[in-house]
Amino acid sequence: MNKYEINEPYKDIFLDFIVNLRDIFTKSETSLHKARNELKIVQHSKYTTVVKSFKVPNIINKIVYTFFRDSKAKKSYTHSLKLKEFTPMPIAYIEFFKFGFLNDSYFVSENFNYDFTIREPLLDENFSSREAVFRAFARFTLELHNENIFHNDYSPGNILIKQEGEDYIFKVVDINRMKFFALSEDDRAKNFSKLWADDEILVLMADEYKKHCVCSENFTKQVLYYSNKNKKIKNFKKRLKGQEVND
Repeated sequence: MNKYEINEPYKDIFLDFIVNLRDIFTKSETSLHKARNELKIVQHSKYTTVVKSFKVPNIINKIVYTFFRDSKAKKSYTHSLKLKEFTPMPIAYIEFFKFGFLNDSYFVSENFNYDFTIREPLLDENFSSREAVFRAFARFTLELHNENIFHNDYSPGNILIKQEGEDYIFKVVDINRMKFFALSEDDRAKNFSKLWADDEILVLMADEYKKHCVCSENFTKQVLYYSNKNKKIKNFKKRLKGQEVND
């Protein structure tokens, strides 16, 4: 048994692809990332897609995702429909069931041919037009916030960037943990905390953000406070595990 939904513009082209996605994904050898979940590039007709396969849930989560909560694949799909231009175009999701419980699930989107993630300019002091990227990113973040979007994993690898002339196009991925609500100034400041950016960079981003938003003078301090708080928590957990700590 399976359950799926296909975005209206893609229904005629992708129906056979989606219902056979488990086999198509297994046969594909173009893996982008493989950890808890796996991402693969899969070509279909004229479309280059990214297919995300979610880890098969444990028995408890099988029950939860079957009867009480939307699966991560379905959340990714429904959230991307809400995000519209802020994320790669969603195509479909499909869930496969075994003995009446959710087993494997997949989310399909169009491939966004990005040039780099925000991680590269964060780590490379000699990155071309570094300050311009950070300022553009701050304005993009403000656009998200003004649309009542809070990315709960707003971390460097989840922010894709394509350069077009002197402009930058941003897209967010890994979106199954999004939240949609009217953000307070505190929420807005907190959303920068997982970038793991230097204070100097965060000050630049916060100052650019304030140029286009009615924020208090305390906004920059809030951004720095939440960033440093997140770093302390992460480093404390690493020390407990005997791992190397990053400042």
